[in-house]
Amino acid sequence: MIQQWRRRRAIKRIEPGDGSALRRFRWWQTLSRSLFHLDLTDPTSRTLRYTVDVRQWKTDENGYVKVHLYRDGHQHAVSRAPALFPIEGGSLEVKASAFGLKRCHYVTSDGSEYQLIPDPRSAEGRRARFEQHRPVLSRLVGMFSIVALLIGVALLLQQIVIPILQIPPIAEQIGPVEPLIDLPLWLTITLGLAAALASTERALRLRYHWLLDAAGN
Repeated sequence: MIQQWRRRRAIKRIEPGDGSALRRFRWWQTLSRSLFHLDLTDPTSRTLRYTVDVRQWKTDENGYVKVHLYRDGHQHAVSRAPALFPIEGGSLEVKASAFGLKRCHYVTSDGSEYQLIPDPRSAEGRRARFEQHRPVLSRLVGMFSIVALLIGVALLLQQIVIPILQIPPIAEQIGPVEPLIDLPLWLTITLGLAAALASTERALRLRYHWLLDAAGN
């Protein structure tokens, strides 16, 4: 029931596109633009290409990321993230995080899900090629991302818990509490940058976990 309510809300946010042509992906947009494609066959056996275009650093007046949907190279619809676009045989679902996309899938009417194909010139497309050609190294990079985010979660929990335990009524019951990990400023900044890079790397693969990546955000 909640999912149906969210679906109705997402559909209400859809605005018609202006028919403008899809702009080419430029090299300087590597970290600021996500571009995904989906090829479908309509009932007349004609192939349609849907393209999801998201500029992460370009938001509307309310701070929401805009998702642009193109059909055969022309703007078909626009919505803010999280976005849902009904299309032939199902719908396109797009969700964004602070570091990129966490979902860009085609969901069929029977519930099957297929991730859209990243444009080869985009950062997501380059990361996909890296995984294809260097699978072992790719897994090592993915493991590093998880470790970096786990460290970030631990430090965040410490920052939340220690002040609570130092509240006088609580401190009187359990005694004085000191941080388990006391890091120098330079190391704290370094670990923060590592967590940001890890979240970015995972976003390039559309990986998202509510605890790990939310802490990285």
